[in-house]
Amino acid sequence: MVPHKTATEPALARYRAKRNFTITPEPGPAQEASAQGWSYVIQKHAATRLHYDFRLELDGVLVSWAVPKGPSFDPAEKRMAVHTEDHPVAYGGFEGTIPPRQYGAGEVIIWDRGTWEPVGDPRDGLAEGKLVFRLHGEKLAGLWELVRIRKPDDRQDPWILFKKKDEWAQPLADYDVVSALPDSVVKKPLGLVEARDPRGAAHAAELPRAAGPIDPSRLEGAVRAPLPGRLQPQLATLAKSVPEGPWLVEIKFDGYRVMARVENGRARLITRGGHDWTDRMPSLARAIESLGVREGWLDGEIVVLDDHGTPNFNALQNAFDSSKTESIRCFLFDLPYLDGWDLRRVPLQSRRALLKQILDAHPSERVRYSDDFAADPASVLDTAHRLGLEGVIAKRRDAPYVSSRTETWLKIKAGLRQEFVIGGFTDRSGGPGEIGSLHLGVWDDAGRFVYAGNVGTGWGSQAGRTVRKRLEPFEIEAPPFEGGAPTGRGRWSRRTGIVEHWVKPGVVCEVRFAEWTPDGHVRHAVFQGLRDDKPAADVRREDVHAARDAASPAPRARTGTAPATRISNPERVIDPSTGLKKLDLVRYYESVADWILPHLRGRPVSLVRGPSGIGGELFFQKHGDTLAIPGITELDPKLWPGHDALLEISNEQALVGAAQMNVIELHTSNSTVAHIDEPDRVVFDLDPGEGITWPQLQEAALLTRTLLEELGLESWLKTSGGNGLHLVVPIAPELGYDAVNTFARAAVEHLARTIPSRFVAKAGAANRKGRIFVDWLRNSRSATTVAAYSARARPGLGVSMPVRWDELHALKGAAQWTIANAREHLSFLRADPWAAYFTSRQTLAGAFRTLGIDVPKRRRRSA
Repeated sequence: MVPHKTATEPALARYRAKRNFTITPEPGPAQEASAQGWSYVIQKHAATRLHYDFRLELDGVLVSWAVPKGPSFDPAEKRMAVHTEDHPVAYGGFEGTIPPRQYGAGEVIIWDRGTWEPVGDPRDGLAEGKLVFRLHGEKLAGLWELVRIRKPDDRQDPWILFKKKDEWAQPLADYDVVSALPDSVVKKPLGLVEARDPRGAAHAAELPRAAGPIDPSRLEGAVRAPLPGRLQPQLATLAKSVPEGPWLVEIKFDGYRVMARVENGRARLITRGGHDWTDRMPSLARAIESLGVREGWLDGEIVVLDDHGTPNFNALQNAFDSSKTESIRCFLFDLPYLDGWDLRRVPLQSRRALLKQILDAHPSERVRYSDDFAADPASVLDTAHRLGLEGVIAKRRDAPYVSSRTETWLKIKAGLRQEFVIGGFTDRSGGPGEIGSLHLGVWDDAGRFVYAGNVGTGWGSQAGRTVRKRLEPFEIEAPPFEGGAPTGRGRWSRRTGIVEHWVKPGVVCEVRFAEWTPDGHVRHAVFQGLRDDKPAADVRREDVHAARDAASPAPRARTGTAPATRISNPERVIDPSTGLKKLDLVRYYESVADWILPHLRGRPVSLVRGPSGIGGELFFQKHGDTLAIPGITELDPKLWPGHDALLEISNEQALVGAAQMNVIELHTSNSTVAHIDEPDRVVFDLDPGEGITWPQLQEAALLTRTLLEELGLESWLKTSGGNGLHLVVPIAPELGYDAVNTFARAAVEHLARTIPSRFVAKAGAANRKGRIFVDWLRNSRSATTVAAYSARARPGLGVSMPVRWDELHALKGAAQWTIANAREHLSFLRADPWAAYFTSRQTLAGAFRTLGIDVPKRRRRSA
């Protein structure tokens, strides 16, 4: 092989000859060679056969190899790599579909990207057939080697790719990067692995940045939409512990929440309460305008930093009081909208990567990026406490942006601290015109304003006079607290001689305190300042909730290169028909955790266990019994009186632990724990009888969907992973099981009467011979249905896969996807086919009327 060409056009002649650029969206070859860059990219390519295209930038082109199995961190794994034609450097940013009948037809995603460092002269290495290099990517790191193994009669140019032994090497049985991290780094940016993993954290600041700008239009979940006129911020739920798993952790700033709305390049600063503070901070608005955003919503917190670089809430208030707002800094942490694209459904980590890209391109002293930390979250919280910071915010990396309080954002405070509404104050003895103490209150769940204690420290003389002037216009005669004056006080205390002043609840302050007393009062409270950014009507006592995923650590392999869950008997074959092993099943559930957990959380789950594989005895289990699965939740026994506690799988550890304990299938109830007697879905299971062909089942699914549409109901489709198809109808949880079951039965009986040659409403093999039984019995209180993305304990280990309705015609069977190929299918999806399922809350009233059935009375309003 001759040394690599430096003239770009001759090097790309083979690339040009293979493609018709009037049809394919792939980039055309560059006309001139660019200055030498050192980018690399690995593109996952679902062509005739799935493979990974490994490309290194050199002399103005991407030198390319096709690696069928993809890379491995195990030095013992020698992966075939066929040298192919050079590609233009612009190809490194290509994701998309190569049309049918074109060279390489199929889907392409960017699986990894970054920069590479050759060891020695790379041109000599290519010529000699031995190229050693170091990778700095989002998934790959450390030393690697490509070695040519071509024989004289080879038509192709075969090489092998393997990992060199260094600190990044690890056995394939412990970590398979291909299965652990199957998705596009454009849709789900990870950041450099060397910055995430302790092996690279020490020199992370010196690492090169990952190559390739982020295009918002290419992000999973991005929707083309006009700039929203208003947008409420996402709020965090108070939690008592830091969760483990796919969370990122930021410092909780001691400031005011502000969202910047940018229209035609002009920024307006909007508080959490919806007030426009642009005129109060004009220089900060100009600083945000300098970021180059034409249209956008940027979410952040404004603070004033003290001499040690720590946010100081009193200093922030003083900046407003003295009209010296030039000292205010804004730390941005989210980007729900940008330049024509609504990003609220985009995973958080992708939104933040795009935000960081903007801020890195437009450095500003006034507007900064709120960093997250790769360290252990508990360590971050400990550091925050030692530095005197308020606490930390933990956010799920995969979460959408929701304009409400959610459990995908958790605030964990280093000490107790919250907002209170001032209901009264006392004079300061010896300090005319100053505050002696403040009486605090909150609204309870019944809408009553209740006393929550008092605070008498945390302000100086000037601040005491300022607070008093703020309160005096709101003075009223009687205590505003439910039940009258706190602790029996009146307007004047004979014991102390101190006058009590009562005020209409409307002014909010923030208070730090040691604990809550048994009677609901704060102890050892310290005033932090007034809050103009939060409406008084929203102030409630912040009860600390445990984070849902905080029970125990989740598998680490999906976000880095650390070893995944250790598996007992990993080589035991559980499906003799395919040779699939227990290792394959556990790794599958690890890889689909983000997809399956939304279908499991908050619902009772039933487990199908196969300790001897699918050929042995299978156990259907609704209760824990002696089964000890780490992280699994035993629900309140009151949910099902007379039975042992039901189970819930709400986190990755429980999911993977279940597979480790030989659980193959996961079935869920039609109701959530919160509304255990009111189902929030109706399931129609299309069960084909003897003689029914697959096209007939596809047609039956369309006919059932049509009936549901005539009843005013939208349905979502998934394969069963076995023989049939499932139609799932989300509903508001307002009717009991009897009513929902009555509807399901009536709908299926109507279908069977209308098309008796195709459908039957009675169970039993004899009844459905040559016909399809639409199983409505799935809707009784004790019934369950296999969860979306669950494996099936059948030959092939099929998967129950959600699909779009427009994909139905192309399906080859109900078990088209198995644990061997399902995750690869998901990695190429541009959007979740059931994205709108969780927000749909249909009612059955219209359907009952259409079917001629009395509409049952609602048991409760939907949540």
